[in-house]
Order: sequence, then structure tokens, then C-alpha cells
Amino acid sequence: MGLLQFLKSQFLCHLIICYVFLVSGLIVNLIQLCTLPLWLVSKQLARRINIRLGYCIASQMVAALEWWSGTECTLYTDPKSYPLYGKENAIVVLNHTFEIDFLCGWTFCERFGVLGSSKVLAKKELAYVPVIGWMWYFLEIVFCKRKWEEDRTTVAQSLQKLRDYPENYWFLLYCEGTRFTPKKHQISMQVAESKGLPQLKYHLLPRTKGFYVTVQNLRGTAAAIYDSTLNFRNNEVPTLLGILNGKKYHADLYVRRIPLESVPEDEMECAAWLHKLYQEKDSFQEQYAQTGHFPGPIVSPQRRLWSLINWLFWSCVVLYPLGLLLAQLFISGSVLTIATAVVVCSAENTVDKHQ
Repeated sequence: MGLLQFLKSQFLCHLIICYVFLVSGLIVNLIQLCTLPLWLVSKQLARRINIRLGYCIASQMVAALEWWSGTECTLYTDPKSYPLYGKENAIVVLNHTFEIDFLCGWTFCERFGVLGSSKVLAKKELAYVPVIGWMWYFLEIVFCKRKWEEDRTTVAQSLQKLRDYPENYWFLLYCEGTRFTPKKHQISMQVAESKGLPQLKYHLLPRTKGFYVTVQNLRGTAAAIYDSTLNFRNNEVPTLLGILNGKKYHADLYVRRIPLESVPEDEMECAAWLHKLYQEKDSFQEQYAQTGHFPGPIVSPQRRLWSLINWLFWSCVVLYPLGLLLAQLFISGSVLTIATAVVVCSAENTVDKHQ
């Protein structure tokens, strides 16, 4: 193990990264709160400012993936579709299999310049979570309660508000509704059998109602569906803790651009279309399992420096006053200094023993 990898595995480094993310995130949340009066004067200007503020938070997690862990992300896609990525609104349909699949999605959002403006259909409870949830609130993320009688109206209203959004965005949908596990898959396939639907090997049965409402309300705004299928080489199962420990993974993402007008407008036909899409996604995963790669050529964008620069900027802003405070405590020989050092060392030793 090299010196750099050793440092990446240390609890103190993890503590610093989390501290920077949490404190800088709360600072950004406070700035976002200060933009509320601006919404009454210029909604579009307030939106543009919040896009930049949202980027300050989200790109720190991207920096952890790309620069701290050094994870590589390879894109398989049609070269003819590639120039359109980042230059149009799109609905992204991504498989929900891994703990960090959202982070890989954010990585490609960053590389195509739509990280700050991108959206997701998320659970209502997440809106109350500091940093990420509060950031999403100001970014007009679409929240749902998973009670379709209530969600049909509220989700449609939220989507309609995005029709005049000032910058291009990608709207992420996890049509499976929840992360894939063997138990959930077994239950899902029992439901599929009862409904006479084809069995899926690598996905859960997609939920069609949310997809239909999203497509219908973004027609004329979004130009395409980005059918995205993600997997990791060597059968790895990546985790956020692994990223924090500096473990390097290699993600492969296969993206097909499907014009939105090709999706049927009738709800039943739209549902059948989505089920067929997931059968195709299953075949792509089967090919990956057998060959180690997805179909199509590789045209991967390079990682950008902006996420690293943003992380370094906020590290300086947050850690400088902390450093001054700790220096004063050490100079004064405060009891608090000794107690803090003991706690940190004890925690680090405890973590090392459990690893």
C-alpha cells in the first residue's frame, strides 16, 4: 500500500471530507435561503443562481468519486447521439442496482455540464434532509409520497413548472422504484407472473404510472429518453464507504438516445413500451455478464477539473477557520484540546480494529 492509499484509508481523512461537505453544504443552503426574495423579482435569475449553488454541493461528491477514489467511468453510446448530450432536456431511465449508481449518473451530468440543473423524482421525506434535501428543494426537484392518488396531481404540477426552466437538465427516473435485491426481485417476478409479463433477470418490474406522467408532462420540453444501463467490471459491488476509503472502481454505462415522440401517448401503450424497454435492458445486462462489455462504441468524455477546483475551494473556506481554532487551542493548552485529540485517536483506532 502506497502512502497516498494509506492516507485515503485513514479515519481522520474521512472525517475531514465529511466535515467539509456538511459545513459547506449548510453554508450553501443558507445562501439558497437568502435567494427566496429574488424569486419574487426574477424567477429565472433565482433559478440560475441556485443551479450554481447546487453544483457547489453535488460536485463535491463527484470529486470524491473521480479524484479521491479515482473511479473510471466509460460511456458506450452512439457517436451520432453524443453531440446532443448536455445540449437538450432529457429523461434518464437508469437501473437501480448499486449503492452509488446515482453518483455515476451525477458524474456524467458533470461531464456534460448539466449537474447543477439536473432533476430526479424523489421521495418526499428527502426534502427534509439537510444539505442534499434542502438543495433539491431550491432546485425544484419533483417529490412524491408514493401514494399515487395524491402523487398524480402533485407530480404533474411540479413537472409543468419545469417547462420554462432556463437551462438544460436531465430528469432521472428509477422506474423500478427501489434498489434491486434478490428478495425484492423474487417478489417482483411473482407480480410479473401474475400479470402475465415476461420475467426479468437483472431488473425489478418497472412502475409505469410515474413514467407515463413524467413523459406526458415533459412532452415538448424534453427531447429524448436516455435509456441508461449501468454495471461495474469484475463483478464489483461498489459502496459509498469504498469511495471514501479511496477504492477505485470501473463503471460502464450504456446509453441509448430514444426520441420522446417515439413513446406512445396512450397510457396502456406507454406501459407496454416501458416493459419492452426493460426487457431490452435485461438483454444488455446479460451481454455484459457474458462478455464484460456493452454493445456499441466507446465515446467517453474526460473528467473535468471543475469538481476538483470546487472541492479545494470549499476545503480552504471551511478548514482555514477550523485550523486557526485548533491552533489557538493547542497554544493555550486547553483541556478541550486534549479531550478532542483523545476522542479522535480513539475513534481512529476503533475503526482500524474493525477493518
